[in-house]
Amino acid sequence: MSADSLPGLAGETPARSAGRPQRSAATQQPRASVASTVEVRRSTRRRRTVSAYREGGRTIVLIPARMSEAEEQRWVGVMLDKLAAQESKGVIGDSELADRAGRLSGQYLEGRALPASVRWVTNQNTRWGSCTPAEGSIRLSHRLQGMPEYVLDYVLLHELAHLLVPGHGPRFWRLLEAYPRTERARGYLEGVVAADRLPQLPAAREE
Repeated sequence: MSADSLPGLAGETPARSAGRPQRSAATQQPRASVASTVEVRRSTRRRRTVSAYREGGRTIVLIPARMSEAEEQRWVGVMLDKLAAQESKGVIGDSELADRAGRLSGQYLEGRALPASVRWVTNQNTRWGSCTPAEGSIRLSHRLQGMPEYVLDYVLLHELAHLLVPGHGPRFWRLLEAYPRTERARGYLEGVVAADRLPQLPAAREE
């Protein structure tokens, strides 16, 4: 299930600025900030969004390569505050996520989808979630943290359905019809995708 651009990861879109020239390397380059636990990474592929997430004992802040030093310092402060605000609301852990998946399977899939593991991951930058049916494992992007519960439930159900049906054919979508907020959740995620110029979601359905 595609995504990109919440603790977990916080994201913002700063106003456009001339800044300094892009670096020649196309990959993100780490740069130490004033605080030793904060790492700023500049990317030539990142045009306008700023985001941040926790990784172990560090906070990673992702910014466009053209951003000036002054802008960098300001946005690091903004993103640290945003992450702290999100974390103060509380985020469910992996075990709670697995319990939630079990309840959703029982409520909407007659308990037929039985994942062996459900967990948050921080390495899914182009997907909201993924699953490996052979292993019964489901992984959700940490970028979903802080989003409305009905959106989280939809992504969980989407991956649970994939444990039963591969692909996005009519049979797959019939499973999700039982969830009353499918279209609303898809609309929310499509709005996030459009706002951050992210890869598009899979086609809605195949008739």
